Formats: sequence, structure tokens, C-alpha cells
Amino acid sequence: MPLSPRRAAVPLASSEPVRLEGVGFGYANRPDVLRDINLVLTRGSFHFLTGPSGAGKTSLLRLLTLAERPTAGRLSLFGSDVTGIADQEVPLLRRRMGMVFQDFRLLDHLDAFENAALPLRLAGRRRAEYADDVREMLNWVGLGDRITARPQALSGGEQQRLAIARAVMAGPDLIIADEPTGSVDPAMADRLMVLFQSLNRQGTTVLIASHDENIAARSGATVLRLSGGFLREGLG
Repeated sequence: MPLSPRRAAVPLASSEPVRLEGVGFGYANRPDVLRDINLVLTRGSFHFLTGPSGAGKTSLLRLLTLAERPTAGRLSLFGSDVTGIADQEVPLLRRRMGMVFQDFRLLDHLDAFENAALPLRLAGRRRAEYADDVREMLNWVGLGDRITARPQALSGGEQQRLAIARAVMAGPDLIIADEPTGSVDPAMADRLMVLFQSLNRQGTTVLIASHDENIAARSGATVLRLSGGFLREGLG
């Protein structure tokens, strides 16, 4: 297991990194994707978000990563109301998050090492300070022999593991992951879950969206289920 990366010098996380109060969200042709969502993620909590395809899981994650804004209610991150946050303020908040997207969003002109190290570079760390941590993390996710490969030379599963390595590399306050084990075999999925759980034990808040209710149940995390635009706790 990689050593815990040193965090950038940022303010301490709120005891409630995420709070949604009566949040709604939708589009012109589908106004009720999310309805009256009330959710609090306390610091160091671990949640799985489940539900059928089209239930709104990705929409909820897009709200939390500030890719979208609520159409109703109030959204707070790290203790601050960000419901109407200005676009220029978003990047600073995102540096406190580790985000894993279904489309990976790796930078094609950077190799695996440089992609994984990107959050540390943005935090102002020098390569000599983080090089060993990055190599150790890439070894952990099974990419130790692909360190100089660019994303286009990696398989879908390898790209997914690289995206996860990048997301957790800087020891973020909040990890938001959309189907992070969807393209890997069961053994690697379990290994990645160990990584998320280890970071969670160190105080990181983790929210994972997944169709795999079995891995959610095995994780011991609190399970949230979206159905019909509404959110409730528990499977089934």
C-alpha cells in the first residue's frame, strides 16, 4: 500500500464536506432528474451511491464537482454555500477533491507518471518531493511497468486505474468516483477498494457511485440509493 501522500497547504476540511438541502436538478426536457435531495457527508465518512441506470447518479456527482448547478435548494461544500458559485472560483475548490470520471479525462500528451503527478504539480510540489510517491502509487494500481506509456497506449482498465491514481495522489479531502471499478477484474476491484478504504481511514470523505450493489454491500460503507429522483439510505 502506498504511503499517504503529503497534503498541499490548504485550509482544514469542514466537519461536513458535503451538505445538500432540498436540492433539485433537471434539464429542459427532464426537469425532475433529482428531487428534494437532502444529504450530509461528514468528514471521514464512506458512502456508496447506487440505483438503476438513469436514476441520476452521474447528475448528482456533477453537482458535487460543480460541473452543474442545482435548479432548486442549497449546496454546500467544505462549509461554504456554493449554490451560485462563480466559475472562476471552482478550480480552487476542486483542488480539494479527487475526482474519478467514467471517461477518465486523462491528458493524452502526458505519460502515466505525469498524469498521476498532475495534482501534486498543481499544488506546487517539486518532482523530487513526489517522484517516489507517484511510482509507488502506480505500482499499487498495477501500472508500475507502464509508467512512461501515454493514455492512448493503455487499455480501458489501465486508463481507469491511472485515473484513480491521479484522483487520490494528493490526499484530497473528498473523493468522488463514478463507477471506479467498472472496467477492471474482480481482484483489481478489491485492491482498489482497499486503497479507497485506506484513504478513508486517514480522514478522507469518500463517495463512490456504482451499479455493483455486491461490492457496495461488502464494503461496509453506508449505501445510498437513488430511485425516481429521490435519495434514501439502504439497498433494495
